[in-house]
Amino acid sequence: MEIRVAKFHIGQVVRHKVHPFRGVIVDVDPVFDNTEEWYAAIPEAIRPSRDQPFYHLLAENGETTYTAYVSEQNLLPEEDPTPLTHPAITDFFDAVEGGLYVSRIKRVH
Repeated sequence: MEIRVAKFHIGQVVRHKVHPFRGVIVDVDPVFDNTEEWYAAIPEAIRPSRDQPFYHLLAENGETTYTAYVSEQNLLPEEDPTPLTHPAITDFFDAVEGGLYVSRIKRVH
């Protein structure tokens, strides 16, 4: 079995390659782990491969905030240093250090 290494990590701010939104990563699935209905709703011509990391984001655009589930192939590191305004950020993160959000959960490994 191939070992997958995610390109992005929890607390990193990313932006979508196609759609105008950015967000902070709160969780990572090593491969697709959402519903078949969600996957089938993506037009086949642009449907991403299941065999890649998928990221759970606290996302926002110029109009609203929401959660998003995005394939690795559709993300880029965000270069805009403007802090995110998503209201759930404080549920997951304590602070921002060097452009990365610091998790409220302290990991020991």
